[in-house]
Amino acid sequence: MKKYHVYGLGNALVDTEIEVTDSNLNELSIEKGLMTLVDEERQHFLLSNLADHMVMSKRACGGSAANTVISLSQFGGKSFFSCKVADDENGHFYMQDLAENGVDHNADAQISQGITGKCLVMITDDAERTMNTFLGTSTELSSNDLDGSAIKNSEYLYIEGYLVTGDSARQAAIEAVDVARQAGTKIALSLSDPGIVEYFRAGLQEIVGDGIDLLFCNEQEALNWCDTDNIDQALEKLQDTAKHFVVTRGSNGSVVFDGNEYLTAPAQPITAVDTNGAGDMFAGAYLYGITHGHNSLSAAVFANRAASAVVGQYGPRLHSAEYDGLKEGLK
Repeated sequence: MKKYHVYGLGNALVDTEIEVTDSNLNELSIEKGLMTLVDEERQHFLLSNLADHMVMSKRACGGSAANTVISLSQFGGKSFFSCKVADDENGHFYMQDLAENGVDHNADAQISQGITGKCLVMITDDAERTMNTFLGTSTELSSNDLDGSAIKNSEYLYIEGYLVTGDSARQAAIEAVDVARQAGTKIALSLSDPGIVEYFRAGLQEIVGDGIDLLFCNEQEALNWCDTDNIDQALEKLQDTAKHFVVTRGSNGSVVFDGNEYLTAPAQPITAVDTNGAGDMFAGAYLYGITHGHNSLSAAVFANRAASAVVGQYGPRLHSAEYDGLKEGLK
């Protein structure tokens, strides 16, 4: 038996969540519904213009893969996370928050220079999330930050697609995949964002190589990746990318290909407040399910319930007691 259920690799970002209107986004020339990389000056400008819209005052360590491995850990799984932060207040906070959530991490994650990455998450009244991200020291994530022993001792390596935006981070992801393949560790990838698929396809293809074990994406990401506007065609083409994949479709639930057949997990009815972190929670819950003896359909139903719980509140995490309550329904 391996020590970890999931080894995550991703950007380390301290999140600030803000409630905005479509008019706010238009006035500040922010493209709705996507993740956009910005420099620190631009992020400061946005924060100063939206300071009276603050929703959450409590910081939390974030980033897509981090949210996923934290959710898996909160459900009771064992996880490891490799990232890069600065030796600043946010960096120290980030490492402490990871540890408090039961996530092991690379010992040399902190560097003395630079600024820890930050993500401004803007939520409109239709629950859509728009992110402007300053990566900070996450751009320096490299192969040196990988823990080969932990990758080999994990059931899954989980990579967030956002890593393709930086040369060093992309190379780290490619090397992590090589280590995993040699060790028999399964490889999972999240496409992360429609814009990532559109503008960084070549980098994602480098990570995928001849194919991976498990792919997570939403419907628009699937369509973009397969260069089609027909979801049935996309589902067929995804078999060229992954042996096993899950496509989330919002109110239409999720479609799973388990390697043999397509399975449909119905959506859980919920009034959405904030979709930030829904995909990350889905991936964490799904990975927890399949690494704890449950079949793909049961894991997808469980993941839909977990994601619905997240979108019904602000922020990408649940209260500790809610994880236990959700897990009781995993069959």
